[in-house]
Amino acid sequence: MGLRFGKVAAYAVLIFATLNLFQIRGEIPTTLDEPFDPVTVPLDKSFRGNAIDLPDSDPRVKRTVLGFHPEQISVSLSSTFDSVWISWITGDFQIGENVKPLNPKTVASVVHYGKLRFPMTHKANGESLVYSQLYPFEGLQNYTSGIIHHVRITGLEPSTLYYYRCGDPSIQAMSDIYYFKTMPISSPKSYPSRIAVIGDLGLTYNSSSTIEHLRRNKPDLILLVGDVCYANLYLTNGTGSDCYSCSFSDTPIHETFQPRWDYWGRFMQPLISKVPIMMVQGNHEHEEQAENKTFVSYSSRFAFPSKESGSSSKFYYSFNAGGIHFIVLGGYVAYNRSDDQYKWLEKDLANVDREVTPWLVATWHPPWYTTYKAHYRESECMKVAMEDLMYQYRVDIVFNGHVHAYERSNRVYNYSIDPCGPVYIAIGDGGNREKMAISHADDPDSCPEPSTTPDAIMGGFCAFNFTAGPASGKFCWDQQPDYSAYRESSFGHGILEVKNETHALWTWHRNQDMYNRIGDQIYVVRQPERCPVQSEVSF
Repeated sequence: MGLRFGKVAAYAVLIFATLNLFQIRGEIPTTLDEPFDPVTVPLDKSFRGNAIDLPDSDPRVKRTVLGFHPEQISVSLSSTFDSVWISWITGDFQIGENVKPLNPKTVASVVHYGKLRFPMTHKANGESLVYSQLYPFEGLQNYTSGIIHHVRITGLEPSTLYYYRCGDPSIQAMSDIYYFKTMPISSPKSYPSRIAVIGDLGLTYNSSSTIEHLRRNKPDLILLVGDVCYANLYLTNGTGSDCYSCSFSDTPIHETFQPRWDYWGRFMQPLISKVPIMMVQGNHEHEEQAENKTFVSYSSRFAFPSKESGSSSKFYYSFNAGGIHFIVLGGYVAYNRSDDQYKWLEKDLANVDREVTPWLVATWHPPWYTTYKAHYRESECMKVAMEDLMYQYRVDIVFNGHVHAYERSNRVYNYSIDPCGPVYIAIGDGGNREKMAISHADDPDSCPEPSTTPDAIMGGFCAFNFTAGPASGKFCWDQQPDYSAYRESSFGHGILEVKNETHALWTWHRNQDMYNRIGDQIYVVRQPERCPVQSEVSF
């Protein structure tokens, strides 16, 4: 009997292993099959590429709390599984020529939390601030925020559900009960089930569709790769446009309508009060104001694990999610070898233990590898400065936004297919009100004039004609480059599912499909033996 049971058990294990292998491989292509022939999906003529912003009358963006009760509640990760940040706003914003900021010291920053709804046995205190967006020109509306609170909770257990309330108990201004789940412990055997990736989201009806599709995929973590609410497509009086420079070219400063940030926070709260969201600096968060201040709203409203990851800036940081080490970079802050960001990146990469976190995923807003005419080779200077370092440490996947379309590369390094290079995925198709990117730089008569391509914020010119390969002597290719595996102009989001230390499933979902339909899918496969980290190599 025991022998028969042993044979049955062994057979069951074999069947399970076979099914698991089929699940990992099956009919889904893998990066081991690269290079793939370039694919361009023809534009769906019925697709509505122009998105319309949600109005301030939409109930999803209206303020529903009174007094100093919390709103715009969100969760974000610290650098390790045992800590998270809870953020929220109390009090309403003010907008007008003369505004008086609230005093952040008048309302406490408190989180009660625990593994049970009742009683919540733990308490954490945090910090608060108020920011203003001020314009030194007569007739423009100034803005000052409600009180923004950030509380870091520590000492948490991995893969554990916690309940929490936030607010100020001394004035009976506490939120409803929410919950979050911590990340798995950092290990080559433990990963979040699903990580959602979105970019260039905005606050439109198309954005709403993106979020609804994303929600149905039940992610454990959300990565927003820049360009949040597009408040800078508006004048301070609330007049908006799909193209600011086209409609408002005579304004003395690039204006913004800051209440759009509050609308976005209210719209997103049902999701990000439960699912952690990690933010990436985008160009639409630049938002110049008096005294040449920039990125004030972005850096005030969200919590970042900068100090925890050894960074001195909110624009670049790192964190672990199970066996994945994420690196978030700033595309709009100095990145050359002599700059703090580069030095921090070099140190962070050197400290990654691939035996603990085998997967290395990087993200920043402007893509290095895009074949669309919009933003073509715009971030070449950042690529020149940092690509060798990324390649040296064998970054596996890179996520970008900025280009309002979807594109996935073959593994690539220095514009050539390379089995040890990262897979670059541009997913700036979240649904914002700017136009969808449709034209490709390799389309007839579509190659941009090189002098028009440098980034408007960072400046510099590094994109010269290619010196080798099919595009040698030219600024653009004459056909879809061989490093571009798949591209399509459509709104959507992506889901990353890391299965083990070598296989990760990437799936891109189009908005116009049912949530369980697939637009693009591939297994990214790591080959550490073939592509060892070159930590001692100097380029």
